[in-house]
Amino acid sequence: MAASTALASSNSRMPRVTIDTEALKANWRTLDALNGKARTGAAVKADGYGLGAGLVAEALFEAGCRDFFVAWVEEGVSLRASLDGADRRDARIYVLQGLALADVPACLEAGLIPVLSNLAEIAAWGEGLERAGCSAPAALQFETGMNRLGLDAAEIPIVKAAQAGGALDIRLLMSHLASADEGTEQREAQRLQFLAICENFPGVERSLANSAGSFLGEGYAFDLTRPGIALYGGRAGAPSDGKLKPVATLTAAILQVRAAKAGEAAGYGAAAKLARDTRIATVGLGYADGYPRAASGAGVPLRETRPGAMAFVAGHMVPVLGRVSMDLTLLDVTSVPTDLVEPGMRAEFFGANVSIDAVADAAGTIAYELLTGLGKRVERVY
Repeated sequence: MAASTALASSNSRMPRVTIDTEALKANWRTLDALNGKARTGAAVKADGYGLGAGLVAEALFEAGCRDFFVAWVEEGVSLRASLDGADRRDARIYVLQGLALADVPACLEAGLIPVLSNLAEIAAWGEGLERAGCSAPAALQFETGMNRLGLDAAEIPIVKAAQAGGALDIRLLMSHLASADEGTEQREAQRLQFLAICENFPGVERSLANSAGSFLGEGYAFDLTRPGIALYGGRAGAPSDGKLKPVATLTAAILQVRAAKAGEAAGYGAAAKLARDTRIATVGLGYADGYPRAASGAGVPLRETRPGAMAFVAGHMVPVLGRVSMDLTLLDVTSVPTDLVEPGMRAEFFGANVSIDAVADAAGTIAYELLTGLGKRVERVY
C-alpha cells in the first residue's frame, strides 16, 4: 500500500460545521410568509438544534422573530442572557417542558413563560407566584392525540377555576401535531379537538403548527407557529421541498490518501471488500463527532435495504467506504482526479451539496438527530 500524509495544525483539521445565518433568516422569512397574520416563532431548544442557541436566536431576532421555544428553564435562562439589552426585551421565551416549584424564581428573573402541561405544574406555578408576591404569564399545553405531554380536556374546569381565581394568567394555548408531515386523519382530528378546547378560553392566543404544520395553511397556523427543523434547512414534509435553504454545512479534513489494491479490504471488520484498485481518503470525522455509524458504506444492517451515505470532495460525490469509526471515516475517491484530492482539503458530509436529509435517510434517522447530535469537537463557525 502507498500513503501520502500532510502535516497541519490541529485546529485546521478539526471537524467544522459552518452556519449560514443569512440562510437561517431567509428560511424564517419564508415560513413567516406562509400564514397571513399568524406570527412565526422558532424552536431553539437543544442549543439551537446543535448550532448554538444564542447566535441562532440573535439572527432570528434580527429577521423579526419574537417568540422562542426551549425545553428547559436552564436553556431559557441562558437564552435570555444572549438576548439581553433594551432592544431585546420583547423577546418571548417559552419553556416547553414545564417547571417544578424550585424553578419558579429563575423563571421569573429571566422573564420566561412556562408551558404548563399538568395540574401539578399549574399548582407549582401558582404557589411560586404567591411566594414571590407577583403575577406572570404562562402557557398551557393540551393533549390532543400524541399522548406525550399535555392537560386532558376533562381537566379544563379545574384550569378555568384557577384562571378565574387570578392564579393563572394564560397567554397561549398549545398542542402538538403528531403527524403533521403525513396526510393522515389524525392531524385533522387533532386540529378539531384543539379548536374545541380553545373555545373554553376566548381571546387567548393559540399555537398548533410545528415545521410541517406551518405548510398546512391558516387552518393549522392559528395565531403562532413554532417551526424547528425547517428553520435549519431540514425537510419539513413534501410542501417544503425546494423552499428552504441549507443552513449547516458539516466538513472535515482529509488526513491521508491511500492507494489500495483490488482484493484488499478497508475499515473495521474488513466490511468494505475492494473489487477494484481504490483510492481511499481518510477523513477526521466519526461517530464521536455525531456522524452516525449507521451511515457507513458497509458492515451495518441498514446496508441490506438502502445505500450508504455520500460526501462531496473536490466537486464530486463520493461514497462512504466501510464502517464509520469513532474518529475517522473513509471515502472512496477513486472517481476524483488524483491531483484534486490531497491531505488538508475538506470533505463536505452535509450542506449545500449533500442534503442533510439524504444523509439521515442513509442512516435510518432524521435531520433533527444529525444536527442535535453534533459533538463538542465539531467547531461552530458562523
